[in-house]
Amino acid sequence: MAGRHTNWRNLIMVTSFGILIAVELLGVALAAGWALAGLFELGTIFEYIMMAIFSVFAAYGIVNLMRRMLKIEHLTEVD
Repeated sequence: MAGRHTNWRNLIMVTSFGILIAVELLGVALAAGWALAGLFELGTIFEYIMMAIFSVFAAYGIVNLMRRMLKIEHLTEVD
């Protein structure tokens, strides 16, 4: 009888990679919103709006990346 078990090496790699990329993308999104609003002197409200818009794009990128990684990596193995 064939059983499935977790491939811990791939699971840890996918989780670590996802955290690393998520932190980088969100950091860039927040910094870009802050920098552009400061550069054009738009004020605090527009700064937060731009940070939110860029964060939505970053979240979309993170979700898309994780979906693709989970398609490729084998997180379970069959005995």
